[in-house]
Amino acid sequence: MTSRQLMLLAGLGSAALLASAFFFQVIGYPPCKMCLWQRWPHAAAILIGLVGYRYGAPAIAYLGALATFITGAIGAYHTGVEKKWWEGPSSCSGGGNLGTDLLSTDITPVVMCDEISWQFLGLSMASYNMLAAFALTVVWLAAARRTAG
Repeated sequence: MTSRQLMLLAGLGSAALLASAFFFQVIGYPPCKMCLWQRWPHAAAILIGLVGYRYGAPAIAYLGALATFITGAIGAYHTGVEKKWWEGPSSCSGGGNLGTDLLSTDITPVVMCDEISWQFLGLSMASYNMLAAFALTVVWLAAARRTAG
């Protein structure tokens, strides 16, 4: 594959992960705050993938790698929060201040970041995002290497 094709592939990988996150949300698994944080770098990687496919510069591939690395790192942090290896943000975990107004009529359930709402083979959505994002980082770096070489 060419570097441009690899960048497009990596961008499409982020699109697939983002689509799966929205799918899980539609079927009844609302995201927590940290889940939402993980979506933004994927959105950036999608746009970077499109730009990379068009222009093919190594700097673009490195930006894509940075975006997917960031979402993978957030996923790793989120996994640790879910497994109780460390504390998460007080705004969405462990009985912290959720910032809810007792007089609010908003009945949207608050999703805690330190609770696993779905898992498969012992891995949560945050864990799968971490693994997939780091794999996409490798694809981005391969694209950068081919572009530079």
